[in-house]
Amino acid sequence: MKRKTRTKAPDARDAEVGRRIRAQRLVCSMSQTELGQRVGITFQQIQKYEKGVNRVGAGRLAKIAEVLSVPVAFFFGGSDQPTQEETDSINSGLGFLETSGAVRLVRAYAMIDDPHVRRGLVDLAEGIAGRRGRKPRKHAPAIAYSELKEPALPSRGRN
Repeated sequence: MKRKTRTKAPDARDAEVGRRIRAQRLVCSMSQTELGQRVGITFQQIQKYEKGVNRVGAGRLAKIAEVLSVPVAFFFGGSDQPTQEETDSINSGLGFLETSGAVRLVRAYAMIDDPHVRRGLVDLAEGIAGRRGRKPRKHAPAIAYSELKEPALPSRGRN
Protein backbone atom coordinates (compact mmCIF):
# COMPACT_ATOMS: atom_id res chain seq x y z
CA MET A 1 0.00 0.00 0.00
CA LYS A 2 1.33 3.39 -1.00
CA ARG A 3 1.50 6.04 1.75
CA LYS A 4 0.47 9.61 1.17
CA THR A 5 3.36 11.93 1.74
CA ARG A 6 2.37 15.08 3.51
CA THR A 7 5.14 17.58 3.40
CA LYS A 8 5.29 20.31 5.99
CA ALA A 9 8.65 21.55 4.85
CA PRO A 10 8.90 25.30 4.35
CA ASP A 11 8.61 26.58 0.79
CA ALA A 12 9.26 29.92 -0.95
CA ARG A 13 6.14 31.48 0.59
CA ASP A 14 7.31 30.55 4.08
CA ALA A 15 10.72 32.09 3.42
CA GLU A 16 9.03 35.26 2.15
CA VAL A 17 6.82 35.47 5.24
CA GLY A 18 9.97 35.15 7.36
CA ARG A 19 11.75 37.93 5.47
CA ARG A 20 8.75 40.19 5.94
CA ILE A 21 8.62 39.40 9.66
CA ARG A 22 12.28 40.39 9.94
CA ALA A 23 11.87 43.57 7.90
CA GLN A 24 8.88 44.73 9.94
CA ARG A 25 10.59 43.81 13.23
CA LEU A 26 13.55 45.99 12.24
CA VAL A 27 11.25 48.83 11.20
CA CYS A 28 9.71 48.62 14.69
CA SER A 29 13.22 48.73 16.24
CA MET A 30 12.52 45.47 18.01
CA SER A 31 14.98 42.70 18.82
CA GLN A 32 14.28 39.04 18.18
CA THR A 33 14.25 38.54 21.95
CA GLU A 34 11.64 41.27 22.49
CA LEU A 35 9.41 39.97 19.70
CA GLY A 36 9.74 36.44 21.06
CA GLN A 37 8.81 37.55 24.56
CA ARG A 38 5.77 39.49 23.35
CA VAL A 39 4.61 36.55 21.23
CA GLY A 40 5.42 33.98 23.92
CA ILE A 41 8.21 32.04 22.17
CA THR A 42 12.01 31.99 22.22
CA PHE A 43 14.18 34.26 20.12
CA GLN A 44 15.58 31.11 18.50
CA GLN A 45 12.11 30.33 17.15
CA ILE A 46 11.85 33.89 15.77
CA GLN A 47 15.23 33.31 14.07
CA LYS A 48 13.94 30.12 12.48
CA TYR A 49 10.80 31.89 11.22
CA GLU A 50 12.83 34.79 9.81
CA LYS A 51 15.23 32.48 8.00
CA GLY A 52 12.39 30.37 6.61
CA VAL A 53 13.62 27.25 8.38
CA ASN A 54 10.30 26.76 10.22
CA ARG A 55 6.79 27.49 9.02
CA VAL A 56 4.71 30.00 10.98
CA GLY A 57 1.29 28.71 12.01
CA ALA A 58 -1.80 30.84 11.44
CA GLY A 59 -2.37 31.66 15.12
CA ARG A 60 1.27 32.51 15.70
CA LEU A 61 1.38 34.67 12.56
CA ALA A 62 -1.71 36.55 13.78
CA LYS A 63 0.02 37.23 17.12
CA ILE A 64 3.21 38.38 15.37
CA ALA A 65 1.16 40.69 13.14
CA GLU A 66 -0.57 42.14 16.21
CA VAL A 67 2.75 42.80 17.99
CA LEU A 68 4.27 44.36 14.85
CA SER A 69 1.09 46.43 14.21
CA VAL A 70 0.46 45.15 10.70
CA PRO A 71 -2.39 43.12 9.19
CA VAL A 72 -1.70 39.43 8.62
CA ALA A 73 -2.02 40.07 4.87
CA PHE A 74 1.14 42.21 5.08
CA PHE A 75 3.20 39.04 5.30
CA PHE A 76 1.80 37.68 2.04
CA GLY A 77 1.70 40.86 -0.03
CA GLY A 78 -0.28 40.02 -3.14
CA SER A 79 -0.97 36.86 -5.04
CA ASP A 80 -1.41 33.51 -3.35
CA GLN A 81 1.55 31.92 -5.11
CA PRO A 82 4.38 34.29 -6.06
CA THR A 83 6.49 33.25 -9.00
CA GLN A 84 10.20 32.73 -8.47
CA GLU A 85 10.84 35.98 -10.34
CA GLU A 86 8.47 37.88 -8.01
CA THR A 87 10.06 36.30 -4.96
CA ASP A 88 13.56 37.20 -6.18
CA SER A 89 12.41 40.77 -6.84
CA ILE A 90 10.90 41.09 -3.37
CA ASN A 91 14.00 39.58 -1.81
CA SER A 92 16.31 42.03 -3.52
CA GLY A 93 13.97 44.88 -2.59
CA LEU A 94 13.87 43.94 1.09
CA GLY A 95 17.42 42.63 1.24
CA PHE A 96 18.88 45.99 2.21
CA LEU A 97 16.71 46.05 5.35
CA GLU A 98 18.53 43.13 6.91
CA THR A 99 20.46 45.28 9.35
CA SER A 100 19.25 47.76 11.93
CA GLY A 101 21.72 50.29 10.52
CA ALA A 102 20.03 50.16 7.12
CA VAL A 103 16.62 50.69 8.71
CA ARG A 104 17.97 53.65 10.71
CA LEU A 105 19.48 55.13 7.55
CA VAL A 106 16.20 54.81 5.64
CA ARG A 107 14.27 56.39 8.52
CA ALA A 108 16.70 59.30 8.73
CA TYR A 109 16.58 59.79 4.96
CA ALA A 110 12.77 59.85 5.02
CA MET A 111 12.82 62.69 7.57
CA ILE A 112 14.90 64.96 5.30
CA ASP A 113 12.64 67.41 3.48
CA ASP A 114 15.16 69.24 1.29
CA PRO A 115 15.67 67.36 -2.01
CA HIS A 116 19.18 68.81 -2.39
CA VAL A 117 20.18 67.53 1.02
CA ARG A 118 18.70 64.13 0.15
CA ARG A 119 20.68 64.08 -3.08
CA GLY A 120 23.82 65.10 -1.19
CA LEU A 121 23.31 62.24 1.24
CA VAL A 122 22.88 59.75 -1.61
CA ASP A 123 26.02 61.09 -3.32
CA LEU A 124 27.94 60.83 -0.05
CA ALA A 125 26.78 57.25 0.59
CA GLU A 126 27.56 56.21 -2.98
CA GLY A 127 30.96 57.84 -2.75
CA ILE A 128 31.76 55.97 0.43
CA ALA A 129 30.49 52.74 -1.13
CA GLY A 130 32.64 53.32 -4.22
CA ARG A 131 29.80 53.65 -6.72
CA ARG A 132 30.91 56.90 -8.29
CA GLY A 133 31.05 55.37 -11.78
CA ARG A 134 27.58 56.55 -12.79
CA LYS A 135 26.71 59.83 -14.44
CA PRO A 136 25.28 62.57 -12.20
CA ARG A 137 21.60 63.37 -12.60
CA LYS A 138 20.78 66.49 -14.59
CA HIS A 139 17.65 67.53 -12.69
CA ALA A 140 19.34 67.99 -9.30
CA PRO A 141 22.89 69.27 -9.00
CA ALA A 142 25.08 67.25 -6.71
CA ILE A 143 26.30 69.11 -3.66
CA ALA A 144 29.33 68.49 -1.53
CA TYR A 145 28.90 67.24 2.01
CA SER A 146 30.31 70.53 3.30
CA GLU A 147 27.50 72.42 1.51
CA LEU A 148 24.69 70.69 3.37
CA LYS A 149 22.49 73.17 5.25
CA GLU A 150 21.76 70.78 8.10
CA PRO A 151 23.93 71.13 11.23
CA ALA A 152 26.94 68.87 11.40
CA LEU A 153 26.82 65.77 13.54
CA PRO A 154 28.46 66.11 16.95
CA SER A 155 32.08 65.03 17.11
CA ARG A 156 32.90 61.84 18.93
CA GLY A 157 36.27 63.11 20.02
CA ARG A 158 38.20 61.46 17.20
CA ASN A 159 40.36 63.44 14.80
